Amino acid sequence: MAEHIRLGRRAEASAREFLKQHGYLIIAERYRWRGGEIDLIAREADCLVFIEVKSRSNHSHGLPEEAITSEKRRKLILTAQRYLSDHPTNLDTRFDVVALSQGKLRLYKNAFGLSDF
Repeated sequence: MAEHIRLGRRAEASAREFLKQHGYLIIAERYRWRGGEIDLIAREADCLVFIEVKSRSNHSHGLPEEAITSEKRRKLILTAQRYLSDHPTNLDTRFDVVALSQGKLRLYKNAFGLSDF
């Protein structure tokens, strides 16, 4: 397994544990559809949350959260819409981002929404 994949998997595991400790109930991991993937899907209170996890071993290429481009948001939104069509819900939805670098984890709640596309 390539090092960047191992780093990503460790970041997802760290994010999952952090989110659980903060009241998130993890529903799905690595949900995939037509070239898009959502790292984690969770419920927090009355909200269904689609979570993108980004990590960097150093900041030479910028902060991990800066890697979520408009194209990446578009793919996440399309994938979330597919998930919602297969799993209808009355819950509010949002997108959170978990960024991990240099041993620090940052959570950005409601980083963007379904209407941002």
